Amino acid sequence: YDGYFTQKRSASGALGLHPLQKMTAAMRMLTYGIAADGADEYIRSAEATNLESCKKFVIKVCEVFGERYLRSPNEEDIARLLAIGEERGFPGMLGSIDCMHWGWKNCPKKWHGMFKGHVSEPTMILEAVASQDLWIWHAYFGLPGSLNDINVLQRSPVFTKLAEGQTPPVNYSINGHQYTMGYYLADGIYPRWATFVKSIPAPDTRKHKTFAKRQEGARKDVERAFGVLQSRFAIVRGPAKGWKRKEIGDVMKACVIMHNMIVEEERQTGRQSCTFEAM
Repeated sequence: YDGYFTQKRSASGALGLHPLQKMTAAMRMLTYGIAADGADEYIRSAEATNLESCKKFVIKVCEVFGERYLRSPNEEDIARLLAIGEERGFPGMLGSIDCMHWGWKNCPKKWHGMFKGHVSEPTMILEAVASQDLWIWHAYFGLPGSLNDINVLQRSPVFTKLAEGQTPPVNYSINGHQYTMGYYLADGIYPRWATFVKSIPAPDTRKHKTFAKRQEGARKDVERAFGVLQSRFAIVRGPAKGWKRKEIGDVMKACVIMHNMIVEEERQTGRQSCTFEAM
């Protein structure tokens, strides 16, 4: 897919770096969060080469695998998500939605006011929708950290296809009533839309307390997805060291794609369990 990841000869006829060396350097930077010069002795490649390898690697991951692993749920996916949601007591649930902040160490000084939010350092925001198996169905990244979840939602394309009538049909029943639009579990800051189901603040009855407990527990799916993403790819756990927003966005997008690859592989091999009883 890219001539950069092919072994070539120099002008003197000596063989250059093997493609596996370049990809290993990129993967070590992504998974361990090490600096470019942290893999030079192990990989036997220069710092500049490691940086270039990482940049080109994440770009190609996005180009080649983005369409499959960052797709919106198709009819088969929706049927599986609805079955899981009904089993958990939430018929019609397609996942849970929330935002995560990623620090930006090398944010230009003139942008600090725009990218500083509730924390003292500049950050960028990842809005994500995740299901119980930790698959991230929607990833919208790059907005300044000064925005809150509502501001991000207003700019997000998460409901674009729904508004245009391009989403697959969703059919389910609750208390004898038929519904054709799925929903996401969300926290209290999100607006009162039909596509969001939020907890009940200060529940005072047994029924309300039970619902709030179940909703708040199921809503943690997206929080778990954020935690697993950061544990698998340490580069998104620490502050981003890039200078350009697009390059940082490519890194985040590639990490989400590879995270979904792992989720798919674990699901197919039966090594993934979504129940605490099995654990």
